[in-house]
Formats: sequence, structure tokens, C-alpha cells
Amino acid sequence: MRWRWPKAARTRAGHEGERERQRQVSNDSAAGNGEVWDVIVVGAGPAGSAAARAAAAAGRRTLLLEKAELPRYKTCGGGIIGPSRDALPPGFELPLSDRVHAVTFSLNGRMTRTRRSKRMLFGLVNRPEFDDALARSAVAAGARLRTGAQVSRVEQHGPAVPDRRTVAVVLAGGETLLARAVVGADGSASRIGTHVGVRLEQVDLGLESEIPVPPEVAADWKGRVLLDWGPLPGSYGWVFPKGDTLTVGVIAQRGEGAATRQYLSDLVGRLGLAGFEPSVSSGHLTRCRTDDSPLSRGRVLVCGDAAGLLEPWTREGISFALRSGRLAGEWAVRIADAGDAVDARRQALNYTFAVKSGLGAEMGVGRRLLEVFSRRPRLFHTALVGFRPAWVAFTRITRGSTSLAGIVRTSPMARRVLEMRERP
Repeated sequence: MRWRWPKAARTRAGHEGERERQRQVSNDSAAGNGEVWDVIVVGAGPAGSAAARAAAAAGRRTLLLEKAELPRYKTCGGGIIGPSRDALPPGFELPLSDRVHAVTFSLNGRMTRTRRSKRMLFGLVNRPEFDDALARSAVAAGARLRTGAQVSRVEQHGPAVPDRRTVAVVLAGGETLLARAVVGADGSASRIGTHVGVRLEQVDLGLESEIPVPPEVAADWKGRVLLDWGPLPGSYGWVFPKGDTLTVGVIAQRGEGAATRQYLSDLVGRLGLAGFEPSVSSGHLTRCRTDDSPLSRGRVLVCGDAAGLLEPWTREGISFALRSGRLAGEWAVRIADAGDAVDARRQALNYTFAVKSGLGAEMGVGRRLLEVFSRRPRLFHTALVGFRPAWVAFTRITRGSTSLAGIVRTSPMARRVLEMRERP
């Protein structure tokens, strides 16, 4: 079943004369197959598709590269909270598998309580369908999608670069593509991120199983998710229902692999799901950037997981990917139009400021919350199950009417919680 969110207003500005001039410059200096793209985006996840759509909607010749064939599996709970919904393209139809109206909270399997809401809290998607739909929305906006294209490196100087206003994207087979600007959205193990010099502060291991269940079990979970605060510092587990399949996963700090696997096994066992064979079992690393990590180098930008952009406490990354991807696409257009290195650098710095002033502020609050949560998970659990203002804040964040940073700005109680990280 598909559900259409209300259309958001969007303003598009164009400079047709400048676009035509840039196209002519591209044609004049083309190499290889005779093409110089305005923008090349590497990676067709939510961040890459958002970037490609933004650049293509601005009228620029945009190429979206993806190493796999779409749709492809992605380890992810697939929760679409309010900020993710609001960052989707106008008219985008979410392929929802379920609508969440209830959350069961537990503290490592104990002190279980379910809280319910008359209004929907958030939606759940299967990532293969969701990512494929986003890539198609970028194509509909004018981007060209090329799958099976593994990028080995990018070059901004050297024999593959015909002039200083182009970037060479070199594929695994040796083919070279040229662009006026490049956006790296190639995941947490990003080659483009390595080129830019992304520095990481926090790395976590997520493990997940997709477990098909019989109708009576699926009915028990319909519209309800589980959030379990785990036994390892900063860890938690989840159950997300998606029709006849339950997505069950855990996440914890990297370096605790055996304990994290045991946590997942224990979670599955105590939920009575050990007798069902998973259709998929997978793992991935989530990475958070340092506050001063670069987001650009020359005419190359990074966004989403490639930039280490996600919320450090919940490790929620879809909304960060969509929002940073859109910004990257918009500023990649400005970089593509830049006539020299100074102007390109100015636009790249503007992109960095836009990301840090919004998403960076949210990440800062998330880091502080993770510090307190790692030491006092019982405090968080008790607040969410027994303190109405905490539950109201949770519902407002998931629906998108506020953010973690917004709660801290307006709530003296939230600020006092953050101050606990300073206490022994």
C-alpha cells in the first residue's frame, strides 16, 4: 500500500543564459566520450538521489552513479520520521509497509511498557523499495542514472583533468568521467569521503535480521515497534514490523562484536522469535564525523553517510541523508557554475556552513545525549514510560514538529538532563 504525503511548496529559479554558457564550456573542453557533466553524484542511496534530484531540478546535466543494481538490499530499520518525510521530493509516494502508533519500551528485556498514540508516530519502509523510488524521482527530475558503476577514485589534478574547472571520476574498469562538480554519497565506507579527508569520531556496529513470521505473530506487532535499551553502553535494539516480516536489530559501539551478536541473539530469543529462520542477516558500521571534519575538497562535496552525518544517539541517518543530500545538490550547482577556484571554494564553504548550522547543531545535542544515555539508560527508560512530558517530546520529534535541538532549546528539564554528563 502506498500513501501520498501532502505536497510541499517548492520554488525553482533558473538562469538559462548561464546554463547554456556552462553547457558550451562543457562541450568545448570535453574529453573521453565527449561529455563533461555539470554534476556527477556517486551513490544512489537517499543522500545521492536527493543530491541528483536537486541538481537536475535546477536544470543541470546530472549523472547519478550506483555500483549495484537497483533495487538492492540495505541494512536499515527503515523508520521514516517527520524530518525524513518533510525532506522528500514534492508528491513523493512513500512505499510504507506499516504505520506506527505504539512503542513498547524495555530495559534489556525488563520493565516493559507500551505507550500508544491516536496519531501516527512514524512510518516504516523496506529500503530496497524506498531507495529505488528515490532514484526514480531523481531520474524524473532529469538526472541520468547509471548502475553497475563502481567508482575507484576521483582526481582534481593530473592528466585525466583537462582543466582546473573539472573533476575526473575514475571507474573500476578505467573509464573516466568528467564533471564541473562531484557529490560523494557512497556510504559509510566512502571512497569520496577518503578523498575529501572525512574524520570520524564515533563508529558503531549494527546487526540486523529480517525474520518472516506467520500471520498471528505479524498481527501482534502490526502498528507497534519495540525499543529495547541494551546491556552495552549506548546500545539499543529494535523490532520494526513490515507486513509478514519483522526487522530485528541491535546497535552498539564498534569493538564489542561478540557482545553485540550475543545481544541480538538474546533479544530474538526472549521475544519468542528464535524458531523462525531469518531471510536476511546482515551487519554494517555507522560513522559520525568529528565536528571539524571537512565536507568538501575543491569541487567535491560529501553528504549523508559519506560525510559521517547522522544523529549520534539514535544513529538515525535517513533524514540526515535526505537533508544533506539536497543541500549538496544545490551547492554542487553553484560550484559547477563557478568560473574559478576561489568562487568554487566560496560555494563549498557556504555548503559547509549550511550543514553545520542545521544538522551539525542536532548532532551536537545527540552526542551529549549519548553520553548521558550510555551512563544512565534507566533514567531515559523511566522518563519515557512514566513521565508524560518525555513521551510528548518523543512523539513530537518522531512526527517532525520539533527536533532534539529544539527540545533542548525550549525545555529546562532537557537541559538539566544534558548537564548530567558533567557529573561523575
